[in-house]
Amino acid sequence: MSACVPTHEDKLHSPPPGRRRGFRIAGADLSASISVFLIALPLSLGIALATGAPLQAGLVAAAVGGIVVGRLGGAPLQVSGPAAGLTVVTADLIHQYGWRTTCAITVLAGLAQLGLSAMRVARSALAVSPAIVHGMLAGIGVTIALAQLHIVLGGSPQSSAVANVQALPAQLADLHPASITVSALTVGVLLAWPRIPGRTGRILRKAPAALAAVAAATLVAVAAGLSLDRVDLPSWSSHALPEMPQGPVLGLMAAVLTVTLVASVESLLSAVAVDKLVAARKDQKVQIPRARLDRELTGQGAANVVSGALGGLPITGVAVRSAANVAAGGVSRHSTMLHGLWVAVAALFLVPVLDLIPLAALAALVMVIGIQLVNVVHMRNVQRNRELLVYVGTLAGVVFTGVLEGVAIGIALAVGVALHRLTRTRITLEERDGVHRLRARGQLTFLAVPRLSRLLHQVPQGSDCVVELDGSFMDHAAYEALHDWQVAHLARGGTVEFAGGSGDPIAEPAEPVLGSDTCCRPWTPWRNHHCGAPVEQPRTEGRTADKQWVSSRAQGGQLASGLSSFQRHTAPHVRGELARLAREGQQPSQLFLTCADSRLVTSMITASGPGDLFTVRNVGNLVPLPGEEGAEGQDESVAAAIEYAVDVLQVESITICGHSGCGAMQALLSAPDAPDAPATENAPAAQATAQSTSPAGSQTASPTTPRSGSSPLTRWLRHGRPSLERMRSRDHAWARISGRLPADAVEQLCLTNVVQQLEHLRAHPAVARRLAEGRLELHGMYFHVGEAQAYLLASDGPSNGSPDGPSGSSDEVFNRVAPTALEESRA
Repeated sequence: MSACVPTHEDKLHSPPPGRRRGFRIAGADLSASISVFLIALPLSLGIALATGAPLQAGLVAAAVGGIVVGRLGGAPLQVSGPAAGLTVVTADLIHQYGWRTTCAITVLAGLAQLGLSAMRVARSALAVSPAIVHGMLAGIGVTIALAQLHIVLGGSPQSSAVANVQALPAQLADLHPASITVSALTVGVLLAWPRIPGRTGRILRKAPAALAAVAAATLVAVAAGLSLDRVDLPSWSSHALPEMPQGPVLGLMAAVLTVTLVASVESLLSAVAVDKLVAARKDQKVQIPRARLDRELTGQGAANVVSGALGGLPITGVAVRSAANVAAGGVSRHSTMLHGLWVAVAALFLVPVLDLIPLAALAALVMVIGIQLVNVVHMRNVQRNRELLVYVGTLAGVVFTGVLEGVAIGIALAVGVALHRLTRTRITLEERDGVHRLRARGQLTFLAVPRLSRLLHQVPQGSDCVVELDGSFMDHAAYEALHDWQVAHLARGGTVEFAGGSGDPIAEPAEPVLGSDTCCRPWTPWRNHHCGAPVEQPRTEGRTADKQWVSSRAQGGQLASGLSSFQRHTAPHVRGELARLAREGQQPSQLFLTCADSRLVTSMITASGPGDLFTVRNVGNLVPLPGEEGAEGQDESVAAAIEYAVDVLQVESITICGHSGCGAMQALLSAPDAPDAPATENAPAAQATAQSTSPAGSQTASPTTPRSGSSPLTRWLRHGRPSLERMRSRDHAWARISGRLPADAVEQLCLTNVVQQLEHLRAHPAVARRLAEGRLELHGMYFHVGEAQAYLLASDGPSNGSPDGPSGSSDEVFNRVAPTALEESRA
């Protein structure tokens, strides 16, 4: 039964034909909406306070963002509303043009977003360097924190970050104890809430930290009778609505462009982040479609038009609230829409309660959020990628000049850094033991051709030369220069060898191998790999010691070379994912028990990665019955691994995988006391021993049968004797491959062994218990190495049926696993 991912979210809950569609809300969406609402309520008020807008504007934006974007957006679980990323921009607009004109600018920005969506340019917004985005957010965070610090201390913020720093000494000389007390309590609860230990902490953490902090500060302020400025929500009848924009045309156009760009980029990046969070969620009972970025931009534009028209703040996708929605178990866009509905209800009916909140508590909340925007992890990633200059430049530009100007500075720095890397190529030439070694570090472009050509022509004619290329790019001009010099140098009796950055020899593609269209280049480092007939390289007399060193290093240092290649090429790409796995611990979904055969690459045939499989490998993929593995001094490693995977890791499935040409099965068949398989109507045509099925020159040679009865290999293979007995028994059907009979006795035993080991697996107490609870699945698999073809044991076969009694009348069939239509089209 094939599983397909729907392309539209509504298809996930489509009713059966003939039944009327109804508006259904899942319980998970209801609980998630309440969690997000409790986070959004104080944050919306705090962000409105930080911008200098009417506090009601934050509630309007939160309600509109939840309902409008939730319904029209392309990211079902993304939550939208007023965000810290637009705080500085909005505050500057209110200072320059007033609140009502700012509302009109929000409407125009929404229309611009709709236009961008119609042009389908959403995906191009992701081309902005992460260093610029993180630098912009960090700069906004610094500006927010400096402004809110004045309210925390009992004063009023200034118009810019520089002015806030200059006014800080005077503010420190005029402190207000009540504001500081409430703010300190808010920050303390906000930071300590997620760290409350024990069962009490697990219960309390069901309430969001932001809500707990503001609620605690409000209760203390009311109980102590502190004299503080508090939230003052005016009557909705006096709520300010937009007016026709007034001001210089160029200034207004720049304002609209700033709001459009910042809101769009933040929303799209947040949508991509939500996709990653959803993909990492363990509970995948409901398939959540990936974000459709152009549609998400449409939803954001429509919401900004509505929010601005109703007198609300600009809207963007918010990563914090979206992450809370995913973590709370939201499964559809209903959770985001309901959260907006709850905000609207609170704004209409909970005004007396909201008026009790001290402004200092909201300021402290927003100040912490601003500080958290300066993310140390992002700074480390940026530094690792050598883009710290872009990050710092963008941050400083946003703080000292403004958001749009800071982003422009960041883009200019990013372009400058890219050009610097492109033009900075270090080329050196040295001679050692008669071999001239030319090293090129960096990208070889036309700008480096003059220096490259000058050094190449310094290589003496007829000499041996090694060219080391340590870069990821070479343009046509550099290639032509190298190729022309190589042809000329070889014609004059010299030798040329090209090597990579690690010193391993590389070569240009040879002529196509007869009968082979392409070469399996990703697998060429494997031992004994052949991609057709080997191409003989021309040999020259007087091979130098340096060349012999390179050759011996390539042959004898395969492990070191492979590790070096991993550190250079693979590690930078997987370091982040492995760091996450190191923090979170392993959480595999299945136990994969297979043979120790070196040709069986589990990650390749299962398309899995780090953290996906808990793998156990042994000779013959055997599962000893409980109590047998520890007999005669043997260890119980397989039983321990099964118990650990089932009871500790809580895997959801266990797969036993056999393979063709298994040496352990051949050893069982070739043992002196191995029984011959009976001739039945289901038996394969080739009834032969392992000796006759593995002639000289075959892919797999049988391991030598140990002569000593006490040999470890002999003792281990005794656990495979039940598979031999099952194969000769007339009470069991022959295991077979869909579409054909097993090729010989070895393949027949390989298939039977998988079925038998599944029955052994069911006898383990941990497995039996989880099977009885319905929380574990068992699968049998057979991999034919020569055909690169996988086969799965039929779900209704004996492996998943009752282990009691013979299976007699039903065949144990391994069905071929075919690629999906999508994979075939890609191929």
